[in-house]
Amino acid sequence: MSITIYGIKNCDTMKKARAWLDAHGVDYDFHDYKTAGIDKATLKAWSDEVGWEVLLNRAGTTFKKLPDADKDGLTESKAIALMLAQPSMIKRPVLDLGGRRVVGFKPDIYAKEVKGAK
Repeated sequence: MSITIYGIKNCDTMKKARAWLDAHGVDYDFHDYKTAGIDKATLKAWSDEVGWEVLLNRAGTTFKKLPDADKDGLTESKAIALMLAQPSMIKRPVLDLGGRRVVGFKPDIYAKEVKGAK
């Protein structure tokens, strides 16, 4: 089984997640969507699975700096368009375990989900 972690290289949460995976001997691929991009179909599939509200990083500075018109009346379609235009608005990391995705990093959740994926 192939595990892929999606995020941005210099993000502190990404560094913690990758360090956790490394410390637990988990083989994974890293996809930096700031440099490699992300496609609409992938974002839509993630949104269908976990919900766009979970996927959209509203706590980050990129989202907070948006004009109110962009933040008001958010829908799935509008959120996906924002995340495509500015991938830093995608909550990090997104851990793709093949059959399911885990959004964000919490060591206890990784311990359970990664173990279950092996």
